[in-house]
Amino acid sequence: MTETADVVIIGSGIVGSSVAYHLAEQGCTNVLVIEREAHQGKGSTGKSMGGVRAQFATDVNIEMSRYSIDFFSRFDEVVGHPADYRAHGYLFCATNERQLDYLKTNRSRQLALGVKNVELVSRDDILKFVPQLRADDIIGGTFCPTDGFVDPHSVMMGFMLKARERGVRLWLDTQVIGIETLECGGSMPFSQRKVQGVVTSRGTVSTTIVVNAAGPWAAQVARLAGTELPVEPLRRQLVPTEPFNQLPQRFPMVIDMSTGFHFRREGKGILLAWNDPDETVGFKTGFDPKFVEKILTRAADRVPCLVDAEVNPRRAWAGLYEMTPDHHAIIGPAANVAGLYFVNGFSGHGVMHSPASGRITADLILNGTSDLIDASELSLERFAEGRLLEETAVL
Repeated sequence: MTETADVVIIGSGIVGSSVAYHLAEQGCTNVLVIEREAHQGKGSTGKSMGGVRAQFATDVNIEMSRYSIDFFSRFDEVVGHPADYRAHGYLFCATNERQLDYLKTNRSRQLALGVKNVELVSRDDILKFVPQLRADDIIGGTFCPTDGFVDPHSVMMGFMLKARERGVRLWLDTQVIGIETLECGGSMPFSQRKVQGVVTSRGTVSTTIVVNAAGPWAAQVARLAGTELPVEPLRRQLVPTEPFNQLPQRFPMVIDMSTGFHFRREGKGILLAWNDPDETVGFKTGFDPKFVEKILTRAADRVPCLVDAEVNPRRAWAGLYEMTPDHHAIIGPAANVAGLYFVNGFSGHGVMHSPASGRITADLILNGTSDLIDASELSLERFAEGRLLEETAVL
């Protein structure tokens, strides 16, 4: 017997779970979420650093952050499950006038869009946060106290548990093999085909709406419906130290703009991150032990006491960013397949923007528009039309 659903979501990570939650909250509960793994969060969600910030360079990212951070601050009461939102702040440290001007320009845009608490800070202010920094070349920066971190797994589970309470179904350990489409004829001039079902390892599901929330694997899922999606996987590696007490027990995420090295406290240790410019695209999910020396060199240069930090490479890990050509998400309907929706390509911002992306996608499915943002900015068509967005604040 063929299963039926009003909406099928492919991928049960934090973004797919948010879409399911926001659909259910708007009364659409005949929703099936399909996950190929035996457990949720085995993809990018479980590997994320969990950072959330409003300090971006483009209006759309700032607006998505505003909505999402406010949502995280109320997550426990609204969703009924913990998000573990910690408002420790993000601290950007500039080492030349060009970087500082860039931060000032971004701050003006952030203030104009309602993020009123982004502060310009001096070198002395920065050293009050983390006195152990080498600050001889730091000339200032910006700090936003409501930036911080969440627990990605808790957020994902909260979204999905609440959605399931409302009647949403979740199929684990299920592979999507195909997306069935039907020729539209003359009734839909903008689409040649329309969705009519999803073929899985558990059988066929009859549906007219499919949401691609497959993270780094989004391009493969799009091809099942005959659509090309410019999303590529890029490995990002994270290195936690062993317990380390030479830095404050609480301090912001610190970003060294001269190298891109950034770090924050994680439990009793320090979590180190850096975007290796030599990294190449591909489904590389194993941690490269040679990365430890690269990141520790940059860590010790900015925070000399970190030379004493112990690192066990077996505790380090790698995850995949889902990159688009302009480092912005793709959210919205496919132009050539009616009923196919994308919520992909977050380029490292999937966790922090998951409340906004779920809400926008649900709005588009149910209402055709969203009052949260102008979703046309994030449409797939922007690439063919040359309307690329430029987000330079990528970590």
